[in-house]
Amino acid sequence: MDALQLFLDNFADWPSLMRIWPLLWQGLQLTALLAAVTLPLAILVGLMIAIVYSFHNKVLNVLLLIWIDLFRSFPVLVLLILIFYGLPFLGLKLPSFPACVLALTLNNSGYYGEIFRAGIESVPTGQREAARALGLHPLQIVFLVVLPQAIARVLAPLASNSLELVKTTSIASLVALPELLRSARVAQEQTYNPTPLTAAAVIFFVLLWPFARWVAKLERDMLMRQR
Repeated sequence: MDALQLFLDNFADWPSLMRIWPLLWQGLQLTALLAAVTLPLAILVGLMIAIVYSFHNKVLNVLLLIWIDLFRSFPVLVLLILIFYGLPFLGLKLPSFPACVLALTLNNSGYYGEIFRAGIESVPTGQREAARALGLHPLQIVFLVVLPQAIARVLAPLASNSLELVKTTSIASLVALPELLRSARVAQEQTYNPTPLTAAAVIFFVLLWPFARWVAKLERDMLMRQR
C-alpha cells in the first residue's frame, strides 16, 4: 500500500495536476496547431511529387526519387537541428514554429510522396488508355481517373503515416517550442515530480488511440482485399 501511495504521489499527484493544467492546455493547443498546419502541407507536397512523377519524365523522376530517398533517410530530429541552428549561419533564421513545420513537412513529404507514387503506379495502365481514348486531358486523367483509385488503394498507409506525423510533433520541444511535451517538462520543474509528464502521456494516448484503432482497421481491410 505504501508503494502504491508513493507511486501516486510522484506520478499522479492531483493537486499538482490542477495547478499546472493551464500550462498543459496551452501546450496541447500548440501541438494541435502544429499538426493541423504540417499535416496538409506534407500531404500536398507528397501528392505533388507523386503527380509529377506519374508523367515519367526521366530527369524529373531521378530528381524526385533523390528527394524522396533523401528526406526519408534523414532523421527528422537532425533535420530540425540543421534548419533551426544551421540556417542562421547562411543568413536565414526561422522562428521555432516555422522551423518545426518545415522540418516535419520535408521529412514527411518523402513518405507521402512514396505512398502516393506507389498508389498511382498500382492503377492499371488500361485505365489511363481508356481515359485517353475518351479524349481526356492528361491532368484530367490524373485527377479524375487515377488519383481517386490510387488514394483508395493506399488509404491505410496514408493514415498510418499521418498518425506518426502527429506523434513526431513532440520533437518541437528540442527548439523550446512550448508544445505539449515541452510544457509538461516546464511544469515538471515547477511541481518537482513527474505528474505533468504522466498527464502528457495520457493526453496523447486518449487523443491518438481512436485514430490508431482506425488505422488498424484500415490495414486489416486492406489485407482482406488483397487475399
